[in-house]
Amino acid sequence: MSTDLHDRMRAHYGAEAQRMLGALERRDAGDPGTALPVLEDVGLACCGDASGGAGCAEAQGSSFGPELYGALERAELPDAAALASLGCGNPVAVAELRPGETVLDLGSGGGIDVLLSARRVGPDGRAIGLDMTDEMIALARRNAREAGVANVEFVKGTIEAMPLADASVDVVISNCVINLAADKDSVFREIARVLRPGGRIGVSDVVAEDELSEADREKRGSWAACYAGTLSFAEYRSGLAAAGLADVEIVPTHLVADRMHSAIIRATRPAN
Repeated sequence: MSTDLHDRMRAHYGAEAQRMLGALERRDAGDPGTALPVLEDVGLACCGDASGGAGCAEAQGSSFGPELYGALERAELPDAAALASLGCGNPVAVAELRPGETVLDLGSGGGIDVLLSARRVGPDGRAIGLDMTDEMIALARRNAREAGVANVEFVKGTIEAMPLADASVDVVISNCVINLAADKDSVFREIARVLRPGGRIGVSDVVAEDELSEADREKRGSWAACYAGTLSFAEYRSGLAAAGLADVEIVPTHLVADRMHSAIIRATRPAN
């Protein structure tokens, strides 16, 4: 399932990034009618047919995408970076980034969280984006050049097998990507591996209430729509703890479907 899921995600997001890159090329060539597209996720609308309308009153219009970032944050970015946001939260706002730190963004897409992180860790820090899609990496690198941000790096790879050295980053962030992984235990182990002792995570993700069975989650939408593969609160806590992470905290922020929430997840790698 992991290979099939990777292939589907790569094909979809590659096509979306290519659509954005094409629009940028037309704009740069002087086409006056060019409008940059908003990238589309795979069925993420909480009020779509997959969810049966569950949770729409609470979540409509603010569950996913660039609206979850403040106006000042969006003003720091090229339009293409903001419009490429497909996440369910704003992990940079809760990661408490400090000057000089190295931060890793899992599933970095068009680079919005990498660029915001780079400005917060400053010239002595470093922000790394990890994505498995060539076209998204190309889009993110272009956005970094347009933003004039130099302390960034975009690396190709999967979040289940990160091409980074052990104990090489201070902070791991991610925005609505871990729920898409077929092997979340591998993701948690990799997070613990690449974090330095005392390092921490600040992640936005979709989390299900503990009473929802896997079948209940599948009824709310597909795996690719961030529903069927979602972990429950208890499963998320136990998975992070089993990987050796401590001080696990999961705080729901807003409803995205019936009894499914966008949440902020924090944890640390013990200093010992």
